[in-house]
Amino acid sequence: MRYFIPVLALACVISLFSCNSRKSPVDYVNPYMGNISHLLVPTYPTVHLPNSMLRVYPERTDYTSDLLFGLPVVVTSHRGGSAFNISPVQGEDALLPVVNYTYDLEKITPYSYSVYLDEAQVQVNYAPSHQSGVYEITFDQSGDNFIVVNTRNGAMQITGNGVSGYQTVGNNTRVYVSIETEQKPVKIGILTDTGISYGEKSVQGHNKAVALYFGKEKTVRLRYGISFIDEQQAAKNLKREINTYDWKQVAQTGRDIWNKTLGKIEVKGASDNDKVVFYTSLYRTYERMINISENGHYFSAFDGDGRVHDDGGTPFYTDDWIWDTYRATHPLRILIEPEMETDMINSYIRMAQQSKENCMPTFPEVTGDSHRMNSNHAVAMIWDAWGKGLHGFDLQAAYTACRNAIMESTLIPWVRAEAGELDDFYKEKGYFPALKPGESEYIGNVNRGEKRQSVAVTLGTCYDDWCLSQIAKALGIVDDYQYFLKRSSNYLNIYNPQTHFFHPKDKDGNFIEPFDYRFSGGMGARDYYDENNGWTYRWDLQHNFADLIRLMGSPEAFAANLDATFREPLGKSKFEFYAQFPDQTGNVGQFSMANEPSLHIPYLYNYAGQPWKTQKRIRSLLKQWFRNDLMGIPGDEDGGGTSAFVVFSAMGFYPVTPGTSSYNIGSPLFPYIKMDLGGGKYFEIEAINCSDDNKYVQSAKLNGKEWNKPRFSHNDIKNGGKLVLMMGDKANTNWGKDDTPQH
Repeated sequence: MRYFIPVLALACVISLFSCNSRKSPVDYVNPYMGNISHLLVPTYPTVHLPNSMLRVYPERTDYTSDLLFGLPVVVTSHRGGSAFNISPVQGEDALLPVVNYTYDLEKITPYSYSVYLDEAQVQVNYAPSHQSGVYEITFDQSGDNFIVVNTRNGAMQITGNGVSGYQTVGNNTRVYVSIETEQKPVKIGILTDTGISYGEKSVQGHNKAVALYFGKEKTVRLRYGISFIDEQQAAKNLKREINTYDWKQVAQTGRDIWNKTLGKIEVKGASDNDKVVFYTSLYRTYERMINISENGHYFSAFDGDGRVHDDGGTPFYTDDWIWDTYRATHPLRILIEPEMETDMINSYIRMAQQSKENCMPTFPEVTGDSHRMNSNHAVAMIWDAWGKGLHGFDLQAAYTACRNAIMESTLIPWVRAEAGELDDFYKEKGYFPALKPGESEYIGNVNRGEKRQSVAVTLGTCYDDWCLSQIAKALGIVDDYQYFLKRSSNYLNIYNPQTHFFHPKDKDGNFIEPFDYRFSGGMGARDYYDENNGWTYRWDLQHNFADLIRLMGSPEAFAANLDATFREPLGKSKFEFYAQFPDQTGNVGQFSMANEPSLHIPYLYNYAGQPWKTQKRIRSLLKQWFRNDLMGIPGDEDGGGTSAFVVFSAMGFYPVTPGTSSYNIGSPLFPYIKMDLGGGKYFEIEAINCSDDNKYVQSAKLNGKEWNKPRFSHNDIKNGGKLVLMMGDKANTNWGKDDTPQH
């Protein structure tokens, strides 16, 4: 998305809520899907345009709350609270910086928000653009009507027909707003501890607000722009994008943008509920990363002092949790948004180069790198893109930043620091050491809540090392290629041949004993794993399943261990299990559909000569855990991390190992899928006889040729292609059984 689309005057505005005989893709999006789940809050009903800087959702304690904390202006990070609030108020005595409203009749689409503040008797309608938005606020009752604008930690000032100001959001980062109203306020004042002062023009501090008084005016329309640069730029962003106070007109433009975006993948057949799940999941993948370029410039918190940079004609993106999104969200963009994905990779390189360490970030946000989780999977994102033909970035610069992140920075989870004692141990011994039972932590840098995560760090670094080795090979850096390729086998150091699990070792080289792969490791098993137990990390060897088959003894043993994963009981009551593993919900046995390290596991039967089990599992998991309702997502959903799994799986294929250019075939939900690859190229999937019962592949053709493999390559489809699957209700156990991996 290189250019913003201004809202133009329309000759006639089409009703947004008319009943059409034919639904458009955006009509299938349900922003409420997954707003409630077992323990975590997977999603918020977010209103935004694709990958846009401006995002809002109703601010409340959770979906079940009957109170709104004012009206939202901008969410600056995924899952963050709104910066600024707008509160319509009747009567000077009722003025507060933020008003809590009871509400009803809430309607949310990706491009609009409407709600009735029932006790206040106020109708609210809203629509966003990329960096600006418009509100229409109608008071049912006559009275002295005010609009209050609040900043929780910043400053506000009166500017002609409106107000402007900023809110500090952390790490030398501010978000600015410029608001103007269609109707000229009778007067504007500053809220103080004793009431409203009409003599003051500005205010600064915590929870400060400006009140605009409109007398008996029943309908007030306001529009605003946001910026991370300054208030003047916020006003420019508004002027560039919105030249109307008609929220329906702005919403219609947003609707058109969403239909064009979601229309990159066309699905036919199956039920409307399946389409809702599919298009809602696709919409979720466009929440992040966000484009924060403003008229060719962008604010960056990555350089330490919060400077404004020239973007050089390439937009700057941030807000990404790469530990989650490298698995499927970035690979999906390679297919349907290759230009955007290239711009995002260039943004990662810029972030690294602006940091003092020149290291790839792990969780880049507007406020900089929050450096969470373990490993640095930006290297997987980069190698996957390069291997699939996206070469619009400096591979050497990317490699340097990735190498620095893995070799010069510490591998300790949730810590940003130089490499230290534990990292030296890893380089010498080839595994991250665990503490013995009862042994106190003696490394000061280790996060006391996140622990060492010794197995998760070892396995994640092995994968990162493999990706690094492939980049080094492409760059002709032979010594590095050989070094990192050798390190990518460090998983052998923690594989327990007696149990066939990856098992933590202490610094003396002894397996930690006694040990339970379900429960050892404390909260989230973080002493050894991360958020999930040993059953999940048994399969966290994305770059070498052939060797994992060898270690387990045979493809049959590998498949039997997969079966056991889906059948092993929790081992405790649910309230005990989830008290320890709040992230590991959506269980089928020990398999967790709710957390990203599990997403590839159902596809692993393809590697063991039993692809029919992948087909069966994928269909059952999609139907069990992803539904068109409030609890329609089983757990973790980090702005596309899990939703991209649904998009791929519903289409019938999945990128098990980003960086290999290979896709695994599953079982499509739809009889027909058409993916726009850009440049007039399309990839089509036709699933003949596809239905809820007919989930098994009987035979296949790829680009007109008989296909007896449960995988295909990016090269097979990059210039367009067609996969035809003949489906049936009984498994064809011979199809694809002989295609076991060599590496």
